[in-house]
Formats: sequence, structure tokens, C-alpha cells
Amino acid sequence: MIALFAHPFSSYSQKALIALYAKGVPFDYRSLDDDGSNYAALKALWPLAKFPLLTEGDTTVFEATAIIEYLDAAHPGARLIPADPAAAVPVRMLDRVFDNYVMTPMQWLVNDALRAPETRAPQTVVEARALLDRSYAWLDARLAGQAWAAGGGFSLADCAAAPALLYADWAHPIPAGLGTLRAYRDRLGAHPAVARAVDEARPYRHLFPLSAAVPG
Repeated sequence: MIALFAHPFSSYSQKALIALYAKGVPFDYRSLDDDGSNYAALKALWPLAKFPLLTEGDTTVFEATAIIEYLDAAHPGARLIPADPAAAVPVRMLDRVFDNYVMTPMQWLVNDALRAPETRAPQTVVEARALLDRSYAWLDARLAGQAWAAGGGFSLADCAAAPALLYADWAHPIPAGLGTLRAYRDRLGAHPAVARAVDEARPYRHLFPLSAAVPG
């Protein structure tokens, strides 16, 4: 049995959870919103105590992308990374785009909002918003005519996109003029695996520091 150490409100935890739900793989959810025992077990497995982390038998895998790679390699069901190496390239590329150029600048904004006022970094906020604007515009053009991120079926790239765009749109809204990207974000939210992860995280929305932007 797979065990997944994760927190429902963690964006990268959601990325791994979406993959598990999409593939229909049974697992033991070791939620880190507990009495601390799951966190202690996580730290014993991985001293940096970063999550999500997956275990199965003697195998331990951390980092959400690697977890999804493992699930595709070790478990049957819907593939999230094409078996054909050439077809897998855009899936992996878009996965990195959403993690590095949407999720990362979103996290810069969150981190700054969590700082004491006297330690905030206005230039970092300016750079984060500029990077998100460029990423949004590029994605809007890239996704034209596509249901899913990499142009095929629901994939690793969409597992990355769903939490990245959810939180980024709260922190720095996607402009109304980028209709393709906004429609894609809505399509992601309607996917059963994504909707399940989002619903599980809903009780924690008050923790988002830019709370004025967060819907109920």
C-alpha cells in the first residue's frame, strides 16, 4: 500500500494527490494536519521534511514530479506521462513551466505577505508580478485550441497547472483579456481529480495570507 505524506492546502501536495486520484491508485493519506506524528515520521524518512513524500514497501520518493513519474512507472491505469519519449517532452516541459514560472513567483508573493512589514521586499513583489504576467500571456497563446496543457490527454503538466493557477490567480489575478488561460483554469477545476483535491483543501483557505482574493 502506498502512503502519501501531504497537507491538503499544500500546492505540491495537491499536485501529487491529483495524480493519485486521476490514476485511481489506492493509498494511505498521512495528512500532516494531525497531532504531529505524521510529521515526525516524515522527518525520519527525509531529514529536510519537505512534502509530499510517497512510500511503497522499501521505496521512498519525494518531490511531486518524481512521485508522478513513479506512479506511472509502477502502477497501471491512466498514463500521466506518454510512453513515447517524443510525446513526453512537451508534458515534462509544461510541468516545469507551471512549477518554475507560475508556482514559484506566486510563492514569492505569499512569502512576502507573511513577512513582518519592516522586512518586506517590494522589488521581489514587482519581479514576481512581472514574471506572472509574462507567464500568463505565454500560456494563453500556447494553450489556444487545446483542452489540456500539453495538447493530448490530462497529464503531469495539468497536475502541475491546477494548483499553480489556483493559487496564482488568488495572488495575482489572471487578466480578463486572457480568455484561453482563464477557460483552461476553469476546465481544470471541473476535472474530478482536481475538484476532489480542491474540496479537501477548502477548510484551510483562511491560511492564505492574501485572503481578500480568496473565494469561499
